[in-house]
Amino acid sequence: MAVFTRSYDAPIEDVWDACTNPARLRRWYAPVTGELRAGGTFNQPPMGSGVIVGCDPPRKLTLSLGGGSDEIDLQLSEAPDGRTALELQHATTTADHEIDGQVFDAIFCMGGGYYPRLVALDEHLRKALPHDYDPVAFHERPDRRAIIDRGSAAMANLLRGRRETAVGR
Repeated sequence: MAVFTRSYDAPIEDVWDACTNPARLRRWYAPVTGELRAGGTFNQPPMGSGVIVGCDPPRKLTLSLGGGSDEIDLQLSEAPDGRTALELQHATTTADHEIDGQVFDAIFCMGGGYYPRLVALDEHLRKALPHDYDPVAFHERPDRRAIIDRGSAAMANLLRGRRETAVGR
């Protein structure tokens, strides 16, 4: 399981709306369509489809992806300083993920995928996201390469550390 945490200088309702409103998701994450309610199905091309397992606005959203091979929990909480803490947990039972006909390993999909998207969310909330930003093709932008590399390296270090801990037992 990968866990990503980040704090945003925005009220919890604004962060929740940015994470659940299709018009706003399309701006920083990816186009999302479907029955956006608990029990409903959704599609997020080119990343696939899923089911909304649970929804407790504005605090928790649980999604199942890939026919149940992946589960995502998004949890928001209010900090005393008025900021919003976001925690995203992604559990998967597969080592590879297919996106738009290409196969990627979990390090790229999680570290190289979520890390830059959470940065884009911050920019979106601050109204600083570049006007020409395409959330599906962000990996093609030279100005995002360093963000992707940092996220992938952090995920690789996490996985390497877990392997070394397991070997050392």
